[in-house]
Amino acid sequence: MKLFYTNTHIQTVMTCFLGAMVLLTSGCMESGKQGVDEIYLDYERPVDERVHDLMSRMTLEEKATFLNHRAPEIERFGIISDKWNQCLHGVVWDRPTTMFPISTAAAATWNPELMYEVSSAISDEARAIYNGWHQSPDFEGDKKGLIYRSPVINISRNPYWGRINETFSEDPFLTGRIGVAYVKGLQGNHPKYRKLVSTLKHYAVNNVEANRQSLSVDVSERMLHEYWLPHFKECIIEGGAQSIMASYNAINGTPNNINKLLLTDILKDQWGFDGFVVSDLGGVKSMVEGHEKGQMTYEIAVAESLNAGVDFSDKEFMEYIPNAVRQGLLPESRLDDAVFRVMKERFLLGEFDPAEQVPFSTIPMSIIGSEKHLQLALKEAQESMVLLTNKNNLLPFDKTKLNSIAVIGPHADIFVSGGYSGLPTEVVTPIEGIKNSVGKGVKVTFAKGCEPPPPSRWSLEDFPEAEWLMGEEIADENSALAEAVKVAKAADAVLLFVGTTLGIEREGHDRESLHLPENQEKLIDAVMEVNPNTVVVLMNAGPLAIPKVKEKAPAILEAWWAGQQGAPAIADVIFGDVNPGGKLPYTVYASEAHVPSQDEYDITKGFTYMYLEEEALFPFGHGLSYTKFDYANLQVSKTQVSEEDELMVSVDVTNSGERAGDEVVQFYVHDVESSVKRPIKELRGFERVPLEPGETKTITFSLPAGKLSFYDEKSHDFKVEPGEFTLMVGSSSEDIRQQTQIEVVKK
Repeated sequence: MKLFYTNTHIQTVMTCFLGAMVLLTSGCMESGKQGVDEIYLDYERPVDERVHDLMSRMTLEEKATFLNHRAPEIERFGIISDKWNQCLHGVVWDRPTTMFPISTAAAATWNPELMYEVSSAISDEARAIYNGWHQSPDFEGDKKGLIYRSPVINISRNPYWGRINETFSEDPFLTGRIGVAYVKGLQGNHPKYRKLVSTLKHYAVNNVEANRQSLSVDVSERMLHEYWLPHFKECIIEGGAQSIMASYNAINGTPNNINKLLLTDILKDQWGFDGFVVSDLGGVKSMVEGHEKGQMTYEIAVAESLNAGVDFSDKEFMEYIPNAVRQGLLPESRLDDAVFRVMKERFLLGEFDPAEQVPFSTIPMSIIGSEKHLQLALKEAQESMVLLTNKNNLLPFDKTKLNSIAVIGPHADIFVSGGYSGLPTEVVTPIEGIKNSVGKGVKVTFAKGCEPPPPSRWSLEDFPEAEWLMGEEIADENSALAEAVKVAKAADAVLLFVGTTLGIEREGHDRESLHLPENQEKLIDAVMEVNPNTVVVLMNAGPLAIPKVKEKAPAILEAWWAGQQGAPAIADVIFGDVNPGGKLPYTVYASEAHVPSQDEYDITKGFTYMYLEEEALFPFGHGLSYTKFDYANLQVSKTQVSEEDELMVSVDVTNSGERAGDEVVQFYVHDVESSVKRPIKELRGFERVPLEPGETKTITFSLPAGKLSFYDEKSHDFKVEPGEFTLMVGSSSEDIRQQTQIEVVKK
């Protein structure tokens, strides 16, 4: 077994020490019911009253210190800074935690209910760590707090973006539904206490890694509100996220760290956000030394950040807030608002209350890596698998009819964790997963075939583990290729594992190509020439332009970086123990020539399934099954609606095949004639539906007519134009099975 960890993971583990919250004496904790002078310690008082009481006792310097997320202890009150943490698909810790599939794979399940279960499990493990170091004097491991910087809900507009593995989808609607579920699971649903605080990243229009700390993006008002903000709005208003991170980039020349339109006018005033805004790491510094290089002092940068709406930041807040207030740059009322927003969340997390009052304080350390969580990780990995092609029903393989299988490829015997990953409690590599599945009755042979991409482009001096993680280096690529061909030729069937690593796509580094590495494409060609029963298994995050592979390979399975249970899930799908039901959360472009420039932020210029005019290699929402689904009887509650009406749309879906399976029923709309360019299709509903053979279910979608709107730059608001709209349901954005039309009329 070879662990294929990332530089991001190692750096996070090295830097995120002591994530503690507030340490109070047991005497203070027990005084809540005794009417003590310290109102802030009385857990029976309203939270707002307690926060104001504590704030009234703090000096200007203490308030400034409190707003530094890595501050020293405020000794008078025993307040230790939270120091935050990460948990994109599992808690990042210096000890193993359950590692779930990457965010892109989570979205490929098209299952918000499952996402809620997964994020609830992640928050359980985070609370267990917090409880462990509070309750045991012998606790080992980093002491982690309760503010977590997840999820990343930026959109994968451009397939070259290096951070796609951290994101859900190219579509705001799908991103919003998965994101809302994630936030709710992370923060919990208790009426008084939060389990964790979820920080949405990165607000907003954060989509390029090159020069990201000084980059300014040009975005129209319409595109900002119609494409770049809806999912943030949903996660704030419906999801209830209590923290959001201002991104490094500028929008139309204004750095987001000092963007009052974004942070106050839209977020706090229009959306009613009552949580806190945090800068990205070094956000203030990025203005002084990046966006406004040589033009802005730190006092001004800190004051402008707070005045624009940032509430929480780095050491610069602690160091420069007092002078900014004294110099009249920062009103103390705004400072108090920021302190209140952050401190209220600390109270709602239960940090100032006795443990017995906080329902989450009983979550034990034994939940970490528990069998329940491992089974949940397996389920998510299984549901994320996307069957891209399956010519002549090559899959699933019947283990009883195979004598030998060749497992080939650079990804067959490594483990890629993904960005912001912790340590898995256990790892099974793909070849081990295949061997475990087939047992001793089938001969399994292995050939690497070629070297995998390096885990990073950093030197071994920066990343000394890289050489070990690569495993034994191939001395001669030609000999390795010849061995793979020999092994493939002698086997009944071939499973060929190829893909990418964080050396190709990661934070700080956008992709240079949408193709597989050249040595992997050469390996695929050579293997398929000698064995037609070859299944190509892709292990990657961002889209791969592989038209030649699609043409030649009889079956292709998109398996992602699927966490510590990914390998068993792959085997389950390959051998038919699980019927694949995942769907692509993004468009796979047929050619790099079809992708607009990374500098173009107007998606109407040809980005995503909504505006792509060329034929996609694999369309948004695509994914095959081992059974068949029929659609019939599309019904609408009204054929004419006003913009204030709500429309009900229903369709019957039948499993007409011989296997049980899940179908993701997708609902799209299209404005037939509009005064502005509108999407070819726009997702407005979906449901993952399990169906037994012969079973029929009626799926119903609710469509408020307001969801047929576009953003009108003249009125600075969303607008529904009268006219005809096409309503479509189907198995993907291109596989539409039923459609009808309605008319929007003036009331």
